[in-house]
Amino acid sequence: MDIPEKLNVNDPTPNNTSFSTDGVFIRNSMNEIASCRSGEDDNFLAGNEKPGYSLCSYVKGFINTPIGPVPVIKTKLEKDDLFSTFYVRCGIRRHRYKVSPGLFAIGNPDMDSEVLVTANFKLTFDMLRKELDGINAWILVIDTKGVNVWCAAAKGTFSTRELVKRIKGNYLESIVNHKRIIVPQLGAIGVSARDVKKQSGFRVIYGPIRASDIRAFLKNDKKVERQMRQVTFTMYERFILTPIEIQTILKPALITAIALLLLGGIGPGIFSFSGALQRGGVSILAFAAGIFSGAFVTPMLLPFIPSREFALKGIIVGSIVALLPVLIATSTVSGIAGYLALFLFSITISSYLAMNFTGATPFTSPSGVEKEMKQYIPVQLTSLVISFGLWIYSAF
Repeated sequence: MDIPEKLNVNDPTPNNTSFSTDGVFIRNSMNEIASCRSGEDDNFLAGNEKPGYSLCSYVKGFINTPIGPVPVIKTKLEKDDLFSTFYVRCGIRRHRYKVSPGLFAIGNPDMDSEVLVTANFKLTFDMLRKELDGINAWILVIDTKGVNVWCAAAKGTFSTRELVKRIKGNYLESIVNHKRIIVPQLGAIGVSARDVKKQSGFRVIYGPIRASDIRAFLKNDKKVERQMRQVTFTMYERFILTPIEIQTILKPALITAIALLLLGGIGPGIFSFSGALQRGGVSILAFAAGIFSGAFVTPMLLPFIPSREFALKGIIVGSIVALLPVLIATSTVSGIAGYLALFLFSITISSYLAMNFTGATPFTSPSGVEKEMKQYIPVQLTSLVISFGLWIYSAF
């Protein structure tokens, strides 16, 4: 393969040295950074920045290679990384949280160092690099449109075609003496080892599921132990998924809350502002209880709740949590119809949001999710209509 003597900074191909964070691209022409060395200080890095551009915070220097300088990546996550991770976990700017595809270095790799493949979702990128402290390796980041490995493999962006494209575009055969790359196990559904070998000459080795096992995997002569192949879904892993579940429904929840206030004002005098505040406030409390139950409590207690169906799990937990707004409503609502309306409304919200969590778990399959939705969405809609009817009836 021919290696270009110099890469044009205006060249839009993957060969151009380009780094990005949150959609902001940082470009340096090869002749400007050809003499750069890794491990330099901030003044050195600032000298490689151009007007209007800045180097990404995770780049600590450059290492010379046969195809030119390659950025060396920090293994320690800094304050900015931790804050941005928190924002992304809450669903803020999640779709813009990515790094530029290309080749990166960890430590001081040479031509015998391993090549680890990952997605360009920065959260995935960060999880890998923080586990590589003290290890010399290359990281090949492929373009998954800012999506994690597992989801990107299912969507077709973590794919054989993209991987081969990056192997060739980054002249990997000139970077390493061997012909092997390590691909995350969760990317296996999108990558054909046979086709990668045929099209690029590189042999695919499927690594562990979790980045935390990569050190042991490398020490074990790239052999995967049984536990490295097993997907976990611990309480902590479920907990860190709940903020985005809640954030996703904030906007529709606000619209629903306004509608509930207006609905609460309907009564014998056509509309009452005091009724809107009192009855509307109680119905919003029931709504909040349903959100808390379905988007937080059910995911946290998922393995301990009876039933395999998430919608039913949400009903079970929602039936308990819904007792709180019903008890509070005793001073506002009179008659069984009002209590039943609040109860049905709260558990319906809980059931729907719990069912929505199926997309975030390893417990389900696409066919199982589809079957559950067909079974429970009509039930949820019916329950919602009945609860609204009872709520209006209870006002008269």
